[in-house]
Amino acid sequence: MHPAFSILFFTTLSGVAQGLVALLAFAALAGLPLSPAFVLQALTVAEVLLLAGLASSFLHLGHKMRAWRAVLMWRTSWMSREVIVLPAFIGLVGLWWVTLFLSLNSPWVKALPVLVLLGTFGLWYCTAMIYACLRFIQEWAHGLTIVNFTLIGLSSGMVLACALAAMAGETLLLTSYGLPTLVLTLVAWSFRRMSLRRNAALKPASTLQSATGIKAKKLVQKSMGMSAGSFNTREFFHGASLLAMRNVKLGFQVLAFALPALCLVWGMSSTSALPWVLALLLQAPGLLAERWFFFAQAKHPQNLYYQTVS
Repeated sequence: MHPAFSILFFTTLSGVAQGLVALLAFAALAGLPLSPAFVLQALTVAEVLLLAGLASSFLHLGHKMRAWRAVLMWRTSWMSREVIVLPAFIGLVGLWWVTLFLSLNSPWVKALPVLVLLGTFGLWYCTAMIYACLRFIQEWAHGLTIVNFTLIGLSSGMVLACALAAMAGETLLLTSYGLPTLVLTLVAWSFRRMSLRRNAALKPASTLQSATGIKAKKLVQKSMGMSAGSFNTREFFHGASLLAMRNVKLGFQVLAFALPALCLVWGMSSTSALPWVLALLLQAPGLLAERWFFFAQAKHPQNLYYQTVS
């Protein structure tokens, strides 16, 4: 598939924001005495990331004024469900920010972290199912898609939370969640590697024979179906070489998981904020590369006709 950068930014930014909000919600439910000023700052960062991701997703639309129609198919479309859950989640995060800013202590306020957590995991599920429900794309049609969206979002959000805490001097959050952040980063890496191994071993369900109905054992394609470029040749194939794909595959594992994990180990044995911030800065391009590879690795069956030339 051809990765649209608007979708790359949307899924990456929203995933990191969800992970950040989830950590704050876990800390609130655990009774961790964090500074209200820090929580407000972190929620502001999360809200900005969510809104930036939402704005970037609009760039992918052909008719932006008709975007509201996306909610109409909520009974059958996971994308419609995501379109409903995302604004609701942004509203919940904003409501939590307002209650903290006004220092409200009503009983319903105490339920906000739970509602935020439900919204966080619900949004991850809806986003991942947009791709996992596409049975004709074998690389996506698996439970690991849901697991990876959740784990990568949660671990990257926790890395961001630790970096913010280190810069704000919130050592209690670092001592409480530094090790879990490292563990989740390694777990997310292991599951992503699991999906890479699975996808590398896949055998195409569609062949030239099944696509054309010709039963000949040896079938040679002489053209890719178009004499010039078209939507089919642009939007369903990334155009990158095999060497580029291998380099991106290695690069995102190093940047998104390996180097941040080393920085987290360094941070837990140091009093400086540098390793936590460095982990965040290294992970950011790695997350975008990971999401690019997620889309680029998916093989659309139509490419048998429009891309493959024997």
